[in-house]
Amino acid sequence: MKRQFWSLVVPCAALLLVGCGATQSSARDTSALAPRALPLPAPAASAAQSPASPPLSGAPECARARPDATCGEATPAQPQARADASSPAPSPPKASPDPPAPAPTESRLSHGAGTPVDDALAAGDRAYEADDLAAAEAHYERARKLAVKDPAPLIGLVRVALAKSDVPTDYAAAPKSAKILALVRKVDAALKLDDAYAPAYVERGRLLLILGSAPEALSALGHAERLAPEDAETQSALGVALLATGNPAEALKRLRRAAELDPDNAERLTNLGTAYLLQGEAREAVRAFSRATVLEPNDARVHGDLGAAYLALNQPESALPELDRAVALAPTRATFVSNLSYAYFLSGKLDAAIATATRATTLDAKLGSAWLNLGTALAKKGDLAAAERAYRKALSLDATDPRAQASLAELAEMKQAKSGAPPPKP
Repeated sequence: MKRQFWSLVVPCAALLLVGCGATQSSARDTSALAPRALPLPAPAASAAQSPASPPLSGAPECARARPDATCGEATPAQPQARADASSPAPSPPKASPDPPAPAPTESRLSHGAGTPVDDALAAGDRAYEADDLAAAEAHYERARKLAVKDPAPLIGLVRVALAKSDVPTDYAAAPKSAKILALVRKVDAALKLDDAYAPAYVERGRLLLILGSAPEALSALGHAERLAPEDAETQSALGVALLATGNPAEALKRLRRAAELDPDNAERLTNLGTAYLLQGEAREAVRAFSRATVLEPNDARVHGDLGAAYLALNQPESALPELDRAVALAPTRATFVSNLSYAYFLSGKLDAAIATATRATTLDAKLGSAWLNLGTALAKKGDLAAAERAYRKALSLDATDPRAQASLAELAEMKQAKSGAPPPKP
């Protein structure tokens, strides 16, 4: 069984997306971000699809420039990125080449001393990294008995306990969890043995993020960084905490550094890609996600991430194969299916967009993005009544969603223009 650890739900508004879903990420990067549940703000069109009919407020620039065109016809100024996941999108030339990435570092607990205690810690580290939690627990427990004043075995046991728990591991997923609070106390006990032990501060930061205590987590992780500035896991967890406290620019620096220190870790790269998207750097996000798909070709999330980044670049033909792959790998993940429907829409494949968005609403009737995408495709197809029902469903799920509100308002204007009735008086 592959271990799962916590992931951070990225605010949709920051990405200009509709409906950011979260999944728990797996593997050893315990500061992984959530995948984007990304349909972009969905454009719509009038029933007759007249060139004079305005697009809805969420329409991309190509639709605003030519209301009768599909966005798939757009020719962006930047070079077209290739759909091949192994070839990252081109980026603007730089004044000087990037420096070579430093050798990766690992957040292992063994000290490299070759003692019986260290041998047990090393065995625990190997088992933990292989997701053999029972063996990892046994090795760390043996190390604890051999060295009762060493904090490393205690931290190993905390890591195993969290991996084995049924506590959701998203950011702020368990603000009052007794299990997480108990683990925090165990970490504090380890820090009493050695208040300069960096892995303990990293673990404390992770647990506090799960509790939703981002400022306290930031403090713990900042302490870890001062003690071990070249540790990839420390940099990655600190980046997540900075995102959680509303500092995406600084978070990007830390997540970039984590990826430099551990360049062959797909989780580091997906974290980095998410941070790039938050900063509006979709082209750099494509580069990060493309590398992640090479490292993890059978991970639905990284293909979904790459497809989302291509959509952010308004490149649906590049997005489609990635989102197709994500759906093939995770056919019941409604967010991936919804994203695929939007890619179909941008490619002008309205029937496929409607069928796929409908499937997404069946998989998750509470996914507002799926209803908005369905309404958008139906409006472009000319079925304004069905589009209105879809938009109203999205609004019922979130009465404050400005995209649903704007879509309904402009849909009403389209109906009036179609009927020839005068607009309502202010």
